[in-house]
Amino acid sequence: MVNGINLALQFLDSFAFIVLAAAGLAIIFGIMGVINLAHGEFILIGAYTATLAVTQFGLPLVVAMVAGGLVTGLFGILTERVIISGAWPNWVSQRTLGRDIIEPLYDRLADSMVATFGLSLILTQGTRIAYGNSIDGLSTPFGPIEYGAFSYSTYRIVLAGVSIGLLVATYYLFTRTDFGMRARATIQDKETAQAMGVNTERMYMLTFGIGSALAGLTGALFAPVVTMRPTLGDQFLVESFVAVVVGGPSVVLGTALSGGVLGAILAVFSNLYGTFIGRIALLVAALVALRFLPDGITGFIEQLQKRRQESE
Repeated sequence: MVNGINLALQFLDSFAFIVLAAAGLAIIFGIMGVINLAHGEFILIGAYTATLAVTQFGLPLVVAMVAGGLVTGLFGILTERVIISGAWPNWVSQRTLGRDIIEPLYDRLADSMVATFGLSLILTQGTRIAYGNSIDGLSTPFGPIEYGAFSYSTYRIVLAGVSIGLLVATYYLFTRTDFGMRARATIQDKETAQAMGVNTERMYMLTFGIGSALAGLTGALFAPVVTMRPTLGDQFLVESFVAVVVGGPSVVLGTALSGGVLGAILAVFSNLYGTFIGRIALLVAALVALRFLPDGITGFIEQLQKRRQESE
């Protein structure tokens, strides 16, 4: 019974980790066609912001976590305006040189990878220069759950609930609000959306900011349970990209399904063979998905629905 409980709790832990790590990346890639290799460093910004807000300024943990998400969201908007779209440098160059100097990186996968990889190196080394190889971390809230000789962190269970709430909120934002309607219109047909009066540049900027804020919130949420070092984002990067690949084009449903499938794989293999083998199993799952489900789980579901409609 204890082994069953332990496996179930590890699944919740893995599900929360994968969903929270992948949510921001899925939004940026799924909507903007930008592969953000600095995603782990955006998580780093949120974690460091929350930790320093508590240790240096004495803010309550919840407030510090919100601050981590907001600061990273603002940094994401800055990144989008300067690097991804080049809107601000182009505004200056148009008034000085009479032409644009930066071509937007939307749907240019290789170029966006190079640009954001360079940004990730700058952020990692900048953090190391500013704060050293580590800073004092936060204590884990709530304490453990104990069942005889069995003990497990209550906070990690809370994170599972937070991840589900985040999926619901993201689904509502992109399917039930005016912003979500405009964002989806921009994804499907940018030119038509512009003709209908949608400010697509603003949609891209806000979408990148929201995805970045979710990455920062992830870092802030995991700040009490990870070691605070400049490379902490690396431990989130593999799971987040694997989840996006396996999930497919649907941001919310894809993240939820990949979180469930990959969370189960990670929990089982980590429980039986250790964390390293668990991560290897995730990579194998990604390879299998690329081979047999090139459009991911949700892409496969959409294909089945189209075939069903055509047959009817």
